[in-house]
Order: sequence, then C-alpha cells, then structure tokens
Amino acid sequence: MKQTFIRKLPIYVLLILFSLLFLFPFFWTVTSAFKAEAELHAYPPVWIPSSFSLVNFIKSWTSQPFTQYFFNSLTVVIGTTIGQLISCSLVAYGFARFNFKGRDVLFIILLATMMIPWDVTMIPMYMEFNAFGWINTLKPLIIPAWFGSPFYIFLLRQFLLNIPKELEEAALLDGANHFQIYYKIYMPLVKPTLVLIAVFNTLSVWNDYLGPLIFLNDQSKYTLTLGLAQFKGVGDVNMSAIMAITSIICIPPLIGFFFAQKQIIEGISTTGIK
Repeated sequence: MKQTFIRKLPIYVLLILFSLLFLFPFFWTVTSAFKAEAELHAYPPVWIPSSFSLVNFIKSWTSQPFTQYFFNSLTVVIGTTIGQLISCSLVAYGFARFNFKGRDVLFIILLATMMIPWDVTMIPMYMEFNAFGWINTLKPLIIPAWFGSPFYIFLLRQFLLNIPKELEEAALLDGANHFQIYYKIYMPLVKPTLVLIAVFNTLSVWNDYLGPLIFLNDQSKYTLTLGLAQFKGVGDVNMSAIMAITSIICIPPLIGFFFAQKQIIEGISTTGIK
C-alpha cells in the first residue's frame, strides 16, 4: 500500500499543481471583488483583502438592471435546455432504435453540420429571424434549441445503442407503443447523459455573448454577458466592481456543476462504450 502511494506520489503532485494553476484565476477574481481599489492596484500584490465587505457587490449589481439581465439569462437557459433535451432525445431515439432507408446517410449529414462554423450561418439566421419579426426578442436565442444539436444527438444515440433491444421487445409484447418505450424505459436509463447535456448547454448558453449581441437591441432584453460588457464600458473602469459582477455570474454554473458532477462523470464515462 505504501509503495503504491509512493509510486503515485508524482502524479498526485502534478494533479495538485495543475489544479492550483486552474483555480488561481477564480481565486484572484473572488478576492479582488472584496478589495478596495487601492488594494487591487497595490504592488506587491495584496493576496487577501484587509476586510471582506459586500460594498462592491451591492454597488455594482444596483448600478445597472442586473436583476433583469439575470432573469433574461435564466429564461434563455431554461428554454434552451428543455428544448435540447426533448428534441435531441427524440431524434437520437429514432436514429438508434429504428431501421429505415437512408438512416446512416442522414446521420452522417447530421454530423457533417457540426463542421459548419456558427459565423457562416450567422447572417442567414439574422435575415431569417428578422423576417419572422424575432429580432430584439429572446426567441432567436431559445427556439433554435428546440430543433436539436448534432453533438447532443450524437451523445444520446451512442448511449441508446448500448441498451439491449430485449427491453424494447418485452415492452412491445406488453402492449406499449414506441412513445411509451421512449418515455418510460429509455429516458430513465439515459439520465446521466441527459444531465451531461443539460450542464453543457447551460454553460454554453450562460456564457454566450455573440448571440445576444447580434439579436438583442433593447437593454431590457440583455443577458448577463451583455450587461457585463456594457458595465465595463460605462464611466471609469472599476476593476473591483467588475470582479464582483464576474464572481456573481460564475456562481450559478458552479452550483449546477457541483450538484450534477456525479452524473456528468457517469455520462462521459459510459457514452459510446459498447
């Protein structure tokens, strides 16, 4: 036991060092949010603030309608996550459990769309949404998610392929239809992958800046990323206030990841394994 620990000690040391390397920016952001402006620009650097005051958080949050920005971001995250889970699971179920002519060709075409960068489709999408009258609303940020994402469909399909067909055959013999099989049998089994997709989508949408920047004009529709960008450009640059807002924006994804980490690891480790 002791020899095993000694052999693995260099690995543990490297893991700890890399962990500290990745955690340092977050540590600096949080501690800077509590510092006074003089402490933030002091040299040598002040690692721990002299007093932990919430003044920077309160002033920065109330300086702009960040509460409205927060609920806008929350609306987009919830809407897109629900849409991705429903649409991607349905499409993945069709690709994994049904045999039909051209299935593999369609799946290859679906995967090929992942090669198209968003920058290429940005202008056509803007023209399309403008024709629908959706510009300056949250619809362009939410509704496309209800048509699925190739990457998430791929993850779910790989997981569904691992489930024995005997479960489906037994359910059919008991009189269940395909939707009941999808909803009552397969979806509970793919819960780790669904949680993984929910977390991936939440992180992607929560941190999205370019999409809201293109489709939103009215300040009341802004998301937190747009609000943070605007906050940086208003008046003098107060780095302590910026760090405070940044720390607040980081909290929801961290909470979600903390509670879902077990399912995330399980989903990554089992997806695609025969």
